[in-house]
Amino acid sequence: SSKTFWTTTGMFPQELIIGFPKCVKISKVAIQCYLVRTLRIEKSTSKDPVGFEQCIEKDLQHTEGQLQMEEFPLPEFQATYLRFIIKSAFDHFVSVHRVMAEGT
Repeated sequence: SSKTFWTTTGMFPQELIIGFPKCVKISKVAIQCYLVRTLRIEKSTSKDPVGFEQCIEKDLQHTEGQLQMEEFPLPEFQATYLRFIIKSAFDHFVSVHRVMAEGT
């Protein structure tokens, strides 16, 4: 829902884990967020959310008063879980409004 979002508690790093019902192939990840400075995306193929491996880490541009919309085209990979780690921010609090993963 565009009316809901996840917000941090004010200290960094913060993380958000998304689980899929089974292992899926992912070719692109996109995120809509606000005031995120450095974001790392990790994947896990384990049955439980453990054993994460880094996919990408990126510094995002500051977009004053607007959502940051970032797409991460990645080499196709498999994942049961995706972990989004917000390592730093442009303010004390940030928000994540949408996360999208494309694949099969």
